[in-house]
Amino acid sequence: MKNILRNLNPLLFFSIKERSQIIEAIRFAEKKTSGEIRIHLEKKVKENVMQHATQVFEKLGMTKTRQRNGVLIFMALSNHEFAVLGDEGINRIVPKNYWDDIAQILSLAFSQNRFADGLTEAIARIGEKLQLHFPAQRENLNELPDEISFYL
Repeated sequence: MKNILRNLNPLLFFSIKERSQIIEAIRFAEKKTSGEIRIHLEKKVKENVMQHATQVFEKLGMTKTRQRNGVLIFMALSNHEFAVLGDEGINRIVPKNYWDDIAQILSLAFSQNRFADGLTEAIARIGEKLQLHFPAQRENLNELPDEISFYL
């Protein structure tokens, strides 16, 4: 059984093994698509989590991809909230409820304290959708870092 009382410091939230699992999932998904997937953790957000996640999306440069096909999973640990955001290129293509479906995957896994597994599954699903609509090109540049980003 995993430790239910996780450290809410974003830098310590995931074990080394879990962090590697998440980064590998991002890299695997991005090999098949020109899309970009990012994970970002913060300890606490004082404003609306979706509004804050939108600001982080901008700060991380996710609107600067060539095809505007970046996806961010944002987690506010102390708030016990998360947000899933896609850029305008992917949002034009996916059904309106698509991000809700990803949120359900995450909610179920997070409620079972399976944070890394939930993220890995969500990343795989997002990668499949990105691959369908934005397949990897001949020169498949990695436009954004694959590492998990943090603010305290």
